Amino acid sequence: MSKAYERLEKVLEKTMALQTALILFEWDNETLAPEEAGAHTARVIGALSEEYYNMVAGDEMKEAIEACEKEEGLTDVEKAIVKEAKETREQLVCIPAEEYRDNAQLVSEATRVWSKAKKENDFDKFVPTLKKVVDYQKKFASYRAKDGVKLYDSMLDLYEKDFNMELLDQFFDELKEAIVPLIREIKERGKKIENAFLTGDYPEEKQRELAEFLAEYVGFDFNKGVLAVSAHPFTTNLHNHDVRITTHYSDHVDSSLFSVIHEAGHGIYELGIGDDLTQTLVGQGASMGMHESQSRFFENIIGRNAAFWVPLYEKLQSIFPEQLKGVSREQFVEAINKAEPGLIRTEADELTYSLHVLIRYEIEKMIIEEDLDLKKLPEIWADKYEEYLGIRPENASEGVLQDIHWSQGSFGYFPSYALGSAFGAQLYYHMKKEMDFEGLLERGEIGVIREYLRENVHRFGKLKTSREILKDTTGEDFNPKYYIQYLKEKYSRLYDL
Repeated sequence: MSKAYERLEKVLEKTMALQTALILFEWDNETLAPEEAGAHTARVIGALSEEYYNMVAGDEMKEAIEACEKEEGLTDVEKAIVKEAKETREQLVCIPAEEYRDNAQLVSEATRVWSKAKKENDFDKFVPTLKKVVDYQKKFASYRAKDGVKLYDSMLDLYEKDFNMELLDQFFDELKEAIVPLIREIKERGKKIENAFLTGDYPEEKQRELAEFLAEYVGFDFNKGVLAVSAHPFTTNLHNHDVRITTHYSDHVDSSLFSVIHEAGHGIYELGIGDDLTQTLVGQGASMGMHESQSRFFENIIGRNAAFWVPLYEKLQSIFPEQLKGVSREQFVEAINKAEPGLIRTEADELTYSLHVLIRYEIEKMIIEEDLDLKKLPEIWADKYEEYLGIRPENASEGVLQDIHWSQGSFGYFPSYALGSAFGAQLYYHMKKEMDFEGLLERGEIGVIREYLRENVHRFGKLKTSREILKDTTGEDFNPKYYIQYLKEKYSRLYDL
């Protein structure tokens, strides 16, 4: 290891320690912190964020990066870390330190304001805070954007490189053309599917037992991870030996069941990152889209697959003997795959899910590129739901206030969910050529599938982009036709179309 790289590594170790502290505060905020802690904790988060900013934007890191760029003997991993350090610094150094700290403090408080507004079904209470968040994000995007780059494209680039509005418009147009008519056809002539038994008296302690069993079954390692409860399920990690997932429990047993498998998918990705990469700038998922591809791969392509439940359904019935009495495995699989337009994105079925994402994508473009009056958001949101899904929210809590993302300033994140589903479908069709995918699930040999994903996706961290992973694994660039094919085949078969 060169002296120049050693110098950079020491600086990065300090920034990593600060990020770890901030991640722990985020985890605590969502899982254990008392309600009135928010404003006081926000000050601590602001101070830590300011320290992180000063370290990344400081001369020491700048000089260390410049010295590394002159070195000729760096390894591929070291080169990737230097490149990532330079990009991280460029994204930060253009933002004034005071604004960076104020925004970190604002976002910490904004999530609590959002949570209260959602609880009280009062969007007007959230508007002033949301306006501040939007203003900061637009300002930061203008600092980052290179000549001619639109603000929203600059935001999108933070979550998924190589996917700008032009490409996403094309992607969502193709989805819309395929999905909207299919939803209509199912409604008009699809067979009826009963799923009422999924809602009822499912005791929380039994749901917790199921959650822990399923997380472990799909490959989440509880020696390196934990499962907690939060209002909005999420995954976070400190490194590949400390990965944390959350879920929630309700009278809809499938809601918790699939949120656990989904978050376990995120967790398995983080656990699978190479030991040589963890706790470095490239020791994380390739992108938000690739991360979502893994969580949705486990949730949908594996978890909603009929073959997955062949070795598991008896276990499920043993946990809920009364609730699932007389329900066959085939009836259960049909129920968990039922497609029906709903108002809540996180509860959406596989078929309608991407339309929820499309709505958010279109609204975000309006907020960022058209300077939309935020007070109009509930009405615009409701109109779009009526247009694409044929239903209309009755209040803000089941409409525009349902997601935490905007309170966190995460504009440009939502498209990653739909891209993730498409990435996953492309990987699935390729894997079916490489292995007996459904046969492995029927035999309970999920480890073979998980190991393939670890070998081809997880272990690389950020050494590759999403498109590079797809090219290297499947032999072709991103191609949304596989996602459309997957949805058409699955739902035509399910509904006897």
